[in-house]
Amino acid sequence: MPAWPAPVRARAGAPNVLFIVLDDTGFGQLGCYGSPIQTPSFDALAADGLRYSNMHTTALCSPSRSCILTGRNHHSNAMACITELASGYPGYNGVVPFENGFLSEMLVEHGYSTFMVGKYHLTPSNQETAAGPYDRWPLGRGFQRFYGFLGGDTSQWYPDLVYDNHQVEPPRTPEEGYHLSEDLVDKAMQFVADAKQVDPAKPFYLHLCFGATHAPHHVPKEWADRYAGVFDDGWDAYREKVFARQKELGIVPADAQLSRHDPDVPDWASLPPAARRLYSRMMEVFAGFLTHADHQVGRLVEFLRQMGELDNTLIMVISDNGASAEGGPTGTTNEAQFFNNAQEPVEESLKLIDEIGGPKHVNHSPWGWTWAGNTPFRRWKRETYRGGASDPFIVCWPQKIKARGQIRTQYAHIID
Repeated sequence: MPAWPAPVRARAGAPNVLFIVLDDTGFGQLGCYGSPIQTPSFDALAADGLRYSNMHTTALCSPSRSCILTGRNHHSNAMACITELASGYPGYNGVVPFENGFLSEMLVEHGYSTFMVGKYHLTPSNQETAAGPYDRWPLGRGFQRFYGFLGGDTSQWYPDLVYDNHQVEPPRTPEEGYHLSEDLVDKAMQFVADAKQVDPAKPFYLHLCFGATHAPHHVPKEWADRYAGVFDDGWDAYREKVFARQKELGIVPADAQLSRHDPDVPDWASLPPAARRLYSRMMEVFAGFLTHADHQVGRLVEFLRQMGELDNTLIMVISDNGASAEGGPTGTTNEAQFFNNAQEPVEESLKLIDEIGGPKHVNHSPWGWTWAGNTPFRRWKRETYRGGASDPFIVCWPQKIKARGQIRTQYAHIID
């Protein structure tokens, strides 16, 4: 009698898992966390599920991402820093031990399809070449399909793309309407559809990591223009308005006090008019970038709804750390200037104001907006004040979580 090996099958009713990881998005930048930035798709997930107001991450990209996938602290993952700065010291080499299993490795053995789309940032830079080694690329760590970029950031217009284990060119140019956020969601939907049309009962785990809102802040001009004038009253006013809204929403306690004015950030009213005009536009571009990414999430959620998969999909949304101050005090059209301590004069940035967010520049907003984006906390990414390590966290599972729209205040950490 033939005796075929039984295939691995997920338990009946096992949910799909969709984990959405935003990049450098602060505690006070999603609409459902009090921001004036329009994020209707994230807001809808929050209304249909839970928001956490006391979630902690690490203050950097790679460490947080390793925590999410392993449930272990970042030093245990040899990820005490970003992979571009890996060194030979214990805990710092960026090589996650294989005994620290990835969620993808666990779920694939339980009968899941496993897909990684977007930013990976868990391979040391010297292992990201065509010579490999490939064992710590996504396909070597339990993901069956991968489409995205391996490093810490990339152009949203001309990204460094990897498809499974080989580098590819973007399918279109910016002039033809290309943008990375849209491309990532297109590919995510394709991966899910490919698997589901063959095996509809097999659940999927999709790890979707946007480049948004990490610099460069790239977005089609019409998305940035939606926010024309919205931020003209400055970062001080933004903090006050967001903080008041957070109290209304219950995101912060009613008796909470707003953290002090940051000593590195000038009062908005003290800035010359030209600087205020430039900084407002940089924030309009950032806001458009986030709203554009939110729109792509909405496309994915609607796709799952039409497939009949949404009700039994556990959706989680988090940012890897607080908003980024890597634009420096005056913002920049080329963030390499910040890392080389060669800040661009405001006069030079002003000449390019109409091009900010487009394909010609690697732009980043000034850190006054970073500080405001982390309302009500102090400081920002790369620092261990709460502005660097407190982030939005949304959980939605329509079929199972009945406490719709509620807020959870207990301490939680990204390893959870």
